[in-house]
Amino acid sequence: MRGLRRASVAVRAPDGQIVIRDRELSTARRVFWSRIPLLRGIQLLGDALVIGIWALMFSASVTENEEEKQLTKGETTMLIATSVGMSIALFFILPLLIASGIAQLVGLGPIGREVIEGLARLLIFISYLLIVGRLADIRRVFGYHGAEHKAVSAYEAGMPLTITEVRRFTTIHPRCGTTLLLVVVVLSIPVFALLGTFPFWIRLLSRIILVPFIAALAYEMMRLTAGRANHPVVRVLMHPALALQRLTTREPDDSMLEVAIAALSRVLEADGQVVEAQPIAVQIKPALTS
Repeated sequence: MRGLRRASVAVRAPDGQIVIRDRELSTARRVFWSRIPLLRGIQLLGDALVIGIWALMFSASVTENEEEKQLTKGETTMLIATSVGMSIALFFILPLLIASGIAQLVGLGPIGREVIEGLARLLIFISYLLIVGRLADIRRVFGYHGAEHKAVSAYEAGMPLTITEVRRFTTIHPRCGTTLLLVVVVLSIPVFALLGTFPFWIRLLSRIILVPFIAALAYEMMRLTAGRANHPVVRVLMHPALALQRLTTREPDDSMLEVAIAALSRVLEADGQVVEAQPIAVQIKPALTS
């Protein structure tokens, strides 16, 4: 969970205890970037990658009962570059190669080629989610993802953060990262179509360079619609993205809900929010500074 002043990761240890590590965030830096459209989206995504890797490393150390390894800035940068590079290769470069090959075989023009590339990108993205969702460990991760959504929805509805109340809410949430990913995939279709008449090497380079800016534009679109979720037009536009979350969330059990409540309570506490929450015994590890 991430708040204004703190990011907290809660992990269920093998002995059943919930272990929490906090990461204090720089509010001054966040306020500065939040004022700059597009760049704030890129900065937010960069922070999310850094915090995500940190959370995964801590989770692995707890579940494997090993000493936590603190990555250097160079190691973190390398991990981020590798993961982003693999994602761009799978979801952007591969569809380009597939569409270009098909276009040459059947003699399609730029418009037909771009349509095929967009369809290929969507198919690869959805197929990826379906395939990884069949793995037992990932299904459990998706259960925690659902628990996170339920806990946040309960808080936003002003309900007590108890297992009984949190369980009542849906696993679908409009500000989910899965929604952002789908918006990026769909938005990339018209953006790259504008370059359809350019030479292949320019179109290939654009799939690498423009992805962060498309992601930033997608973030601005989600930010714009966040306060208009009940508008009929917004509901229609968001329906496919919300439906896609059924592939990345699972109905959590009570132990997962307890972990989500513990993490959310920590970030709300740091933000000065007073909420009614279920008492949960946790072990707090020393906080880190972002």
